Amino acid sequence: MAQRFPLLPFLVLCLCSSASIIGIAHQHEDSTTQTMEDFSGYPIHDQHSFIQNFASSSLSVDTESLQNQIDELATFSDTPAPSVTRILYTEKDVLARRYIKNLMGISGLFVREDAVGNIFGRWDGYEPNLPAVATGSHIDAIPYSGKYDGVVGVLGAIEAINSLKSRLLAGSEVLLKALQTTVDGQNKSFLDAARAAGYAKDQDDLSSVFLRKGSYSAFVELHIEQGPILEEEGISIGIVTAIAAPASIKVEFEGNGGHAGAVLMPNRNDAGLAAAELALAVEKHVLESGSIDTVGTVGILELHPGAINSIPSKSHLEIDTRDIDEQRRNNVIEKIYQSAIKIEKDRGVRLSEFKIVNQDPPALSDKSITEAMEAASKELNLPHKLMISRAYHDSLFMARVSPMGMIFIPCYKGYSHKPEEYASHQDIANGVKVLALTLAKLSLN
Repeated sequence: MAQRFPLLPFLVLCLCSSASIIGIAHQHEDSTTQTMEDFSGYPIHDQHSFIQNFASSSLSVDTESLQNQIDELATFSDTPAPSVTRILYTEKDVLARRYIKNLMGISGLFVREDAVGNIFGRWDGYEPNLPAVATGSHIDAIPYSGKYDGVVGVLGAIEAINSLKSRLLAGSEVLLKALQTTVDGQNKSFLDAARAAGYAKDQDDLSSVFLRKGSYSAFVELHIEQGPILEEEGISIGIVTAIAAPASIKVEFEGNGGHAGAVLMPNRNDAGLAAAELALAVEKHVLESGSIDTVGTVGILELHPGAINSIPSKSHLEIDTRDIDEQRRNNVIEKIYQSAIKIEKDRGVRLSEFKIVNQDPPALSDKSITEAMEAASKELNLPHKLMISRAYHDSLFMARVSPMGMIFIPCYKGYSHKPEEYASHQDIANGVKVLALTLAKLSLN
């Protein structure tokens, strides 16, 4: 039976987060790739029989060491503990990357980075000419977030490989063009930020980071649930069947403004009330979909001039809509647009912008991967649940280049993107074991 065993990549997916992929690979990535025997100094040619005889009872996770690594990685932060802030290409992000690469090297993986800093760790298997089985996640952290989001899927992936011994990658041309004009709050371009961090040194074309379809035979991501379901139901493992994808919309209304006391109510063209009405319309249209999987959020609502005694002359909204059914989500977007047009007419304001910023398709998990995750959970005697992910992950984009699956573990009260984010040692260990056993199963297909 062909073995697709070691490749563990750490990857930055979509060129927007510091991610890592570890791959159990049979395929050399380029002519400079070393075999594990050359890299680590010990023979691995008995791997095939090792995997064939692999049993769930042999899995051992060093939970203390793994938690220490999670805690240490959290110290690379631009805000004080317990919060974590680690923005792409900042000094703390570069130091965190160095830390991860060091751990990968200690684990005997061949490590490489691409032009934008995707980190790949590779463990060549018995038949290195075959496509790799991959796993990984991200290590960046939005401002004042926690230390488990993404990190569990990176450090847990390294630990999964350790236990077995004893992630722009999807090629989006649209994203590539967008990054050429993207700037941050200090007006620094994406490429300039990448170069300041030591990447994209002589490159204006980032297409070199694109992964070809079929680069990996499978991609599996371990992640905290970021929701309360597993904890509330006392279930150890969530097996993700689909990932809902967001569409983001920017809307702007323009009215006449004026003094809050001097302009009579019948004579107003209030851009703020237009925005408020549209925000309520978002909720209405989402609920009308009839599905609990359809969600919508007005996350940003700004008024100009922003004074208590001034009628808003301009308003700006940013709307997030998500669903695992792409057509149903797009129908909601169309209804929001029709409401915006009606509000423009009824309130005598101008709809100066209605722009769909992104509209990603949802992703379905591959049946063979979900079956492997279910089998692994059963062999480990861990209760599991089939569920969807309403947050999107690196796996959403990896699904464009390989079969994909995700493993969820419980997190405290479903907290995420905040300092209170937490996953227990036991839940992390359970996730790592399911990941390791799933990778082993997939490597033999």
